[in-house]
Amino acid sequence: MGGLVPAIIQDATTKKVLMLGFMNQEAYDKTVATGTVTFFSRSKGRLWTKGETSGNFLHVVSIKNDCDNDTLLIQVHPDGPVCHTGADTCWGEENTASPLAFLGELQDFIETRHKEMPEGSYTTSLFRDGVNRMAQKVGEEALEAVIEAVNGTDERLVYEGSDMLYHLIVLLTSKGMRIEQLAAELQARHKPGWKKH
Repeated sequence: MGGLVPAIIQDATTKKVLMLGFMNQEAYDKTVATGTVTFFSRSKGRLWTKGETSGNFLHVVSIKNDCDNDTLLIQVHPDGPVCHTGADTCWGEENTASPLAFLGELQDFIETRHKEMPEGSYTTSLFRDGVNRMAQKVGEEALEAVIEAVNGTDERLVYEGSDMLYHLIVLLTSKGMRIEQLAAELQARHKPGWKKH
């Protein structure tokens, strides 16, 4: 392609594909050196740093080659909307993450607490109290969620259910497990022919 390679730009957090641009070697080198995405503009015939006029820069998180070494996947943290029309993406999609994706981020945070064990942290206190206390807290929060489901409000059910899920993630972390393992188990159960263990 005349020294150009396509560069797919993906939000590192939401995983949404934001845009497609082209890079030559000079644009790639500048992107690596500055940490902000620079393309070769085919219409302008020059290097073009995304955000140079709008201020909506693309901050590089990672750059990967595809299996044929002819396309780049660049994960970024965008400063704002990516499309020249003002839309979040060049496909007119909103660049928002599913709240479910936050569960993995939450467990990453809890794992950091488990490694660092900072003083004054409630999560640290749970790890220090041991697996029996963590399991007890899951049970207590589950009971509170049941009470809210039967005799409470929807708002309180969401609140207590969130407490239960948080304590379950802490318990999983203490056992060296991830919330994604529970999701994978549920996914397997959803397949035709699944048999209970």
